[in-house]
Amino acid sequence: NSSSNYSLNNKYTHTHTHTHTHTHKITLIFMIDDVFVFILFFLQTNFPEMMNRYKQLLTYIRSAVTRNYSEKSINSILDYISTSKQVFSMDLLQEFYETTLEALKDAKNDRLWFKTNTKLGKLYLEREEFAKLQKILRQLHQSCQTDDGEDDLKKGTQLLEIYALEIQMYTAQKNNKKLKALYEQSLHIKSAIPHPLIMGVIRECGGKMHLREGEFEKAHTDFFEAFKNYDESGSPRRTTCLKYLVLANMLMKSGINPFDSQEAKPYKNDPEILAMTNLVSAYQNNDITEFEKILKTNHSNIMDDPFIREHIEELLRNIRTQVLIKLIKPYTRIHIPFISKELNIDVADVESLLVQCILDNTIDGRIDQVNQLLELDHQKRGGARYTALDKWTNQLNTLNQAIVSKLA
Repeated sequence: NSSSNYSLNNKYTHTHTHTHTHTHKITLIFMIDDVFVFILFFLQTNFPEMMNRYKQLLTYIRSAVTRNYSEKSINSILDYISTSKQVFSMDLLQEFYETTLEALKDAKNDRLWFKTNTKLGKLYLEREEFAKLQKILRQLHQSCQTDDGEDDLKKGTQLLEIYALEIQMYTAQKNNKKLKALYEQSLHIKSAIPHPLIMGVIRECGGKMHLREGEFEKAHTDFFEAFKNYDESGSPRRTTCLKYLVLANMLMKSGINPFDSQEAKPYKNDPEILAMTNLVSAYQNNDITEFEKILKTNHSNIMDDPFIREHIEELLRNIRTQVLIKLIKPYTRIHIPFISKELNIDVADVESLLVQCILDNTIDGRIDQVNQLLELDHQKRGGARYTALDKWTNQLNTLNQAIVSKLA
């Protein structure tokens, strides 16, 4: 009797398991079918139907059977629509992310919640909706905190993603004070194995921060690190960062060619970079005519980038100053209209440049506005040199007397 009971139980268990497995298979088939239909509507750009099918897909997250497969599918869909060449309006993307987050409220799927929120955050960053972005950043920070409210360093990789998003926001707002603190913090997270793309973003923003503060060497280092990270991750952002590296190199007034490095050399003749390569050459040769010609010919390639545009004026001032110093060297008096013609700028701009050079002691002289003359005091420069030598000689004499008196 007991053996027949065992046989019945065994038969029931086998039948139940078989039925359960069969149900699993059917659920998966339905889900795969929904994925295919979603793709079909996507290719037809039938966005309302595509959205309906996506909402159907989100219901599978709650099921233990399809949880892993649905997470992978939704992840892939979100990745694809974020980078797709298809014409997606930002409003549609926002609807995608917000619909996903709504479905995830009860699903307790932390990974997908984090990924969707960071994508929505990037969208708000692109739209410059900073108040909405800050709200998301607060939620993301809370998800990576210990009970004491400190950063959970065990979640280092996620923390770096949050920092990268926040750093981009402060860079866009030109809030260097908050950016600096956060940038330093991000470089001290050692528990993470960061994705090179994330480190590329952090380093690029660090480079922009340093350049705006006039710390050109630090900016150069950061842009080079960002370029290497973007290159490693295969991001097209690498060419933009290489342009910034060239910009920092020129502002450093470095004689070293940035394309001499092993990593940058392959991009030297890249059509995107070529204009900047030629710009370096003209800049290092103080060839103002060629420099301005390159800027004019490649206007969109160079000046469409707001960050480069921000600093081009400084480069022009540097090169004009070098040409100006060389031009006035043989003279004691020189006509300002002559300088204007040689530098190819208005008389008012020449006067502005001269005032700047006189104030920072690059030039010893004064402007005679009535006669439109620059009067140079070469004697004063020589006199200042002799005064300095005299002072140095006196200091040596004093030191010598002190030593003699000690020996005596």
